[in-house]
Amino acid sequence: MADRIQALADRGLLAAAEAQALLDGSPLLTPTVADKMVENVIGVFGLPFAVAPNFLVNGRDHFVPLVVEEPSIVAGLSSAAKLVRENGGFRVDSSDPILIGQIQLVDIQDPDATIQKLFAARDRVLALANELQPKLHARGGGARDIEYFKYRLPDGRWTIVLHLLIDTRDAMGANLVNSICEGVSPDIEKIAGARVSLKILSNLADRSLITARAAVALPTLLGDGYTAEEVRDGIVLANEFAMADPHRAATHNKGIMNGIDAVALATGNDWRAVEAGAHAFAASNGTYRALTKWSSGPDGELTGELQIPIRVGIVGGSLKSNPAANAGLRIAGVRSSQELAELMAAVGLAQNLAALRALVTHGIQHGHMNLHARSVALSAGAPEEIFDKVVDGLIASGEIKSWKATQLIEELQGVEPPSPEAVSEAKGASGSAAGKIILLGEHAAVYGKHVLALPLDDAVSANVTEIESGISVSVPGWGIQQQFRSDAQGQGTVASVISRIMQHFGVQQRGFAIRVESRIPVAMGLGASAALAVAVIRAFDALLQAGSSNRDVDKLAFECERITHGNPSGIDNNIATYAQPVLFSKGIASRTKPLTLAEVPPLVVAASGKKGMTREQVAGVRMRYERNEALYSTIFDEIDEISIAGAVALRECDYASLGSLMNVCHGLLNAIEVSTPELEMMIDLARRNGAIGAKLTGSGGGGSIVALCPDNVVEVARALRAAGFDVIRLAPE
Repeated sequence: MADRIQALADRGLLAAAEAQALLDGSPLLTPTVADKMVENVIGVFGLPFAVAPNFLVNGRDHFVPLVVEEPSIVAGLSSAAKLVRENGGFRVDSSDPILIGQIQLVDIQDPDATIQKLFAARDRVLALANELQPKLHARGGGARDIEYFKYRLPDGRWTIVLHLLIDTRDAMGANLVNSICEGVSPDIEKIAGARVSLKILSNLADRSLITARAAVALPTLLGDGYTAEEVRDGIVLANEFAMADPHRAATHNKGIMNGIDAVALATGNDWRAVEAGAHAFAASNGTYRALTKWSSGPDGELTGELQIPIRVGIVGGSLKSNPAANAGLRIAGVRSSQELAELMAAVGLAQNLAALRALVTHGIQHGHMNLHARSVALSAGAPEEIFDKVVDGLIASGEIKSWKATQLIEELQGVEPPSPEAVSEAKGASGSAAGKIILLGEHAAVYGKHVLALPLDDAVSANVTEIESGISVSVPGWGIQQQFRSDAQGQGTVASVISRIMQHFGVQQRGFAIRVESRIPVAMGLGASAALAVAVIRAFDALLQAGSSNRDVDKLAFECERITHGNPSGIDNNIATYAQPVLFSKGIASRTKPLTLAEVPPLVVAASGKKGMTREQVAGVRMRYERNEALYSTIFDEIDEISIAGAVALRECDYASLGSLMNVCHGLLNAIEVSTPELEMMIDLARRNGAIGAKLTGSGGGGSIVALCPDNVVEVARALRAAGFDVIRLAPE
């Protein structure tokens, strides 16, 4: 950082006092100054203050000041600006710095006649407006023109709105415009014979349009294993997608504003006003669309254009009082508010280029990896002297997670887990458990109704090895690597579950290394927590030769499920323990019936990637049940009958009936508000590709789906994978 600060100071882009404050790590904006800027100040909130080099805008070089916390923005901007620089830089045009002041008139009888009166008094109103701000008028700014609009209000009354078009020069101008609107309003009332209601500026600054353009020759797009044509055409296609789809356009434009907002913050401008105006402009034709246009030029080059309303300032009270904003403006090296707006538009276009190029090549996450690793290392408390080594280790491992950072820190500091030799010499034992697929009956099972479920055989296995001291647990597939005390209070769910199991076996004071391998993801509705509990119980039981029965294992696993989920139905631990298809009913053993199946049913199970927390979903359904017990009891009775009928259909391989029952059951689960847009998308995708039945499986709120596919297992699985979802189980083809 010291070298960067010195480089800016050497170029005259930082004053000596600013450079020294940054070198000392002092805030440019002090609490004392902040206390005079807004109300109820308690301190100063910090964000990273960075610079992006390489910007060549209208033939002038710029460093771009940025205040932003999101990784990769600064790197992406700098890289894209360098690419454009090599092709001549950004060309930016702008209109006059006009802001719109709105004056609304109400209590109008004849709107057309009123507009005629106002139009006749145009010169008088403009002269009065300019008299109110003589200094602005002297600087070449001031009121330029007036526009008139009439609207019919919802109650049938007419309203007229005057637009005062005001050139605010180098000030952002909000206070200037508001003052002028308020000052001319009494005369407007007299002229119109009507009452003025609102009088305030508009943040849709569409009279201050900035248009930034850039061209990138094909050879400079080549790289990352993609041809230049592939990169160009991918960017053009991505832009067309954002023009057609508002959902994509929102993210597309958010990326543009990543850069523009960061410059606005760094220069003390109202980023909220800029943001609001940009999004309003994006929807000005009636459909929200992308703010950029990317296309292939006459020589095959990639050409881009961004048109956006930006009204910012480089003078004004808030800028004068904020030393950090002054530093940002000095770094930007702009000579007018228009030049700052033009620089911001170039930044927005560069940010969009960087994002689209990443998306159509290696993906957006690739660029985040290094900086994400640095954030994880920082949050894990990596000391300065080993910080870079921890970051390198995270990237090399591919596990950029807090547990891995903690492990690397301990290894680099000489605090190592039990050695492989020590583990191999110790006495160890293993256990396994099944995951579960609920075909029918979710949530109703909590209320004593039947649930139809199948096992996912050998989904989780655990190995427990006794060591000299301490407790360590590793679940690589879930990103868990922990050392904890035997009481495990406040140390996480897995630690609490294992501590309960150790308490049951009376070994709280002994040391163990526990490693769990899982074929199913956690929090995806597939019984992962119960399977972990059963596998670990069986491993401890084997190690200690305790001779526990399946019933003992099931009972202890249910206690563990209470720790994890609060009020479980009991089906997960039942399936995990007995690993057999079952028509299950909570607490009534005589109604819990194992099923013998003639064949493995043709099911595809796929995970959405969005975790569904059983405790939260069960609690939510409970709340809605208590608000409308009669309705929910009827729904649960329907699900109960569906589960019983489904067991018969499954046993008889009547897949047509089973598929219909699954579809109806999902409709009821959706009705009790446990489905999600991701799950609905997956279910629709499965059905459109030939599944005769598809529904969420588990507690919902995310998680997984199960699809019944007698004739097209492969097609359904392929469609789900192609859409980015993880296929967990594929029935025999």
